[in-house]
Amino acid sequence: MSTVRNGPLVGLIVQFVLLAGLAGTVGVGVAGWLAGLAYAGVLCGLLRRGLRAAGADRLGPADRVTLARALLVGGVLALVVGGGPAPVAVLVPLTAVALALDAVDGQVARRTGTVSALGARFDMEVDSFLLLVLSVHLAPSLGGWVLVIGGMRYAFVAAAWPLPWMRGTLPPRYWRKVVAAAQGVVLAVAASGLLPPVATGVLVAGALALLVESFGRDVAWLWRRRPAAPASRPVPAVEVVPVAAPATAPALPALDLRLAATALPAPSVGPAATALPALGVGSTATLLPLPVAVRIVAHQPV
Repeated sequence: MSTVRNGPLVGLIVQFVLLAGLAGTVGVGVAGWLAGLAYAGVLCGLLRRGLRAAGADRLGPADRVTLARALLVGGVLALVVGGGPAPVAVLVPLTAVALALDAVDGQVARRTGTVSALGARFDMEVDSFLLLVLSVHLAPSLGGWVLVIGGMRYAFVAAAWPLPWMRGTLPPRYWRKVVAAAQGVVLAVAASGLLPPVATGVLVAGALALLVESFGRDVAWLWRRRPAAPASRPVPAVEVVPVAAPATAPALPALDLRLAATALPAPSVGPAATALPALGVGSTATLLPLPVAVRIVAHQPV
């Protein structure tokens, strides 16, 4: 069996063992089992697909640390949706270990020279999902507004579908990492219940303000560097309009059109040619020059 399949498969087995341990100690319920197993299945499937797309034959050292974090997040998910009040004594330590490992996988990647785009994306998605789970857990006590913290990342991704300019690559920014780490710490403290409700609300609101500022800065950066719209090539619309003859133009002499038509020989262009008929216009007619002018009336884009 290839190592590409081994890594995600081992993760799926470890997730099952963790869920069994939680079910045997604090209980997770049927909903917790279903949520945890579904999460592990999707996680391992996407991870396997990412490894194949990146041409990697195995998980790197940092990826293994991130996978361990992801499995702990699966345990937090099972506790939150388990059908009853999530036991704080278990939920908070699992969250704390997952947050601590967030600082480990980056160091491991740099020290082992295994930094990769897949590892960075894997790490970011695990962080985002942990924030979403904690936001759902705190929403009943703090209010639905706290869900904005967990949904901010997913709203940003969704907005990139109809807005192509938001799909650009953002430059690395240390402040973005600080704000993301602060969200997890603040939500973990809020979930512990150590602070009074008012202080907890103020703390979480401050974290949300930092998150909005960070995402707003990224959106503004992408907007300023969005591709310019292709310039349209104007094509002038031309209208031919008659204008009055100038007063100084000499009048042409009167011509007898009937006599002129009959006097001229018919042009010969072939056997089927015939003489021009007389122009029965009258004995005389005065031809006046009819000047024309070309006026550009509009510029029409192509």
